[in-house]
Amino acid sequence: MLLLWILVFSLLGSIGAIAGAAALLVLPEIVRRHAVPFLISYATGTLLGAAFIGMIPAALEKGEMRAILATVLAGMVLFFVLEKLVLWRHCHDAECEVHGQAAPLILIGDAFHNFVDGVVIAAAFLTSIPLGVATAIAVIAHEIPQEVGDFAILLESGYSRRKALVLNTLSADTTLPGALVAYFWLADARELVPYVLALSAASFIYIASADLVPHLHRRISLPESIRQVALLLVGIGTIALLHTGHAG
Repeated sequence: MLLLWILVFSLLGSIGAIAGAAALLVLPEIVRRHAVPFLISYATGTLLGAAFIGMIPAALEKGEMRAILATVLAGMVLFFVLEKLVLWRHCHDAECEVHGQAAPLILIGDAFHNFVDGVVIAAAFLTSIPLGVATAIAVIAHEIPQEVGDFAILLESGYSRRKALVLNTLSADTTLPGALVAYFWLADARELVPYVLALSAASFIYIASADLVPHLHRRISLPESIRQVALLLVGIGTIALLHTGHAG
């Protein structure tokens, strides 16, 4: 039954994000320009909430505090290095320097990132179903605006809409094998789950702080800032609600 939860939410985290991004792309550009910043604000809240309300507390319950916190710190450094290698990036603009890289390299980086998302989702479900659901929601929330950015760069690179959709879907499909590998590996190595959760928390914190928050700071008007804070809090609230009344 647990494997079914993991499979369903891994598919939602990959194909669901692609479907959400594709739906946004059919909207008029002016609507999309307003919708994506809202999604990014909400995604920031879900990522931070999942990391600080769900993953880190769950890891601390099952592992030694210094080792868990050291793993989070090491994870932050690791994802910084991976981003430098273009294996881990979350740009949302065609003007982003990383988007100047070749489209195939971007797709390879996305495939790797989505594989890790699958590992994250599986590790969370192996800890508890509420944590798994909250983690999957955070993955979906931050992947939708990311996929919109990916579609944009593929189209600008000369790919047709159909080809861009197919290639993005293929890169997103690595979430499922990532989840399956993690499920069978961690099922026999439960003592590693807290450290996988700590690394997962590091990835969420890194994405939120290194990419999404700077993106939000580009819009500095008072009404825009109020909406950003409100949606960020809604994102955190979503994760907190999923954990209400749940212990362990």
